[in-house]
Amino acid sequence: MKIKLLAAVATLALGLGAQSASADQFLRMVSGPSGGSWYPLGAKIMQVFDEKIDGVTTSNTSGGGISNVLSVNGGDAEIGWSYAHTAFNGYSGKGKFKKAQPDVRHFATLYPAMFQVAVRADSPIKTFEDMKGANISPGKAKWTGTAFAESIIKAYGYGFKDIKANGGTVHHVSYTESVALMKDKHIDVFMAATSMPQASFIELEHSPGIRFIGLPQDKLDAILKANPGFIPGKMPKGVYKSIGEDLNTLGIVTNMVVHKDLPEELVYNMCKVFWANHSTFAEVKSIWKRVKVEDALAGAAIPVHPGAAKCYKELGVTGNS
Repeated sequence: MKIKLLAAVATLALGLGAQSASADQFLRMVSGPSGGSWYPLGAKIMQVFDEKIDGVTTSNTSGGGISNVLSVNGGDAEIGWSYAHTAFNGYSGKGKFKKAQPDVRHFATLYPAMFQVAVRADSPIKTFEDMKGANISPGKAKWTGTAFAESIIKAYGYGFKDIKANGGTVHHVSYTESVALMKDKHIDVFMAATSMPQASFIELEHSPGIRFIGLPQDKLDAILKANPGFIPGKMPKGVYKSIGEDLNTLGIVTNMVVHKDLPEELVYNMCKVFWANHSTFAEVKSIWKRVKVEDALAGAAIPVHPGAAKCYKELGVTGNS
């Protein structure tokens, strides 16, 4: 199956030089925070689109899983990074979305990400129960990691308001700012939904030294039951040097969405260029090696853009691959 798909990608790549799009077509991507994987990968993807697709001008700006769905649906961006369950919640108007976001369409499923939580190595905090009055940094307000954090602490019987009432703080800042805050001892807990290993956590392992906190199985089961779309995840021993045994956590599948009104032929060409340059993106972040064309429709819970659907049909990719 993989050999056939790779051969199909190679065949499609031969015709890329002749591809064109409408003149002055802007392709604006919203990706992720500096210090994460989405932003540098997004920058390279948009650079490749700019070079390989005639008649487009591209840009890449930072964002988050929830806000990116809002941006694409609202026409502030044409393509955005998110998660399969976040895109579904947005399309359906569930979870953190106050109303449905009906104009987003599936473009590609990428790789799994894990919710990761770390404290300083010398911290007295051992579990989420100990964070009721802590200084935490769960991500910006409309990032998926922040929604994960809220779901977890809710399972422990408290919320962000309780943390503040107990003398703690909730910092809605970027990964880079979170690292600086932890180094300066201004936060006790750094949380992020991202790939593993992740540069910000690696930096903190080096200095000041950190310890990761996982979820007991009963709490994980309760959170999964209360939040359809979340999947069980695991931080395996050795993925960071400070992890001596497997830790349970929450998992999600990263994906990309596009606006429904992007021309079919443009999205078809974007899809071909995207997969024909897989090795280029893998040079930016090793996590891209886990991105497989045969999984491009896996977990797609919203309509697939017709241009992408045409591309995947030619490549022999189905949602059950």
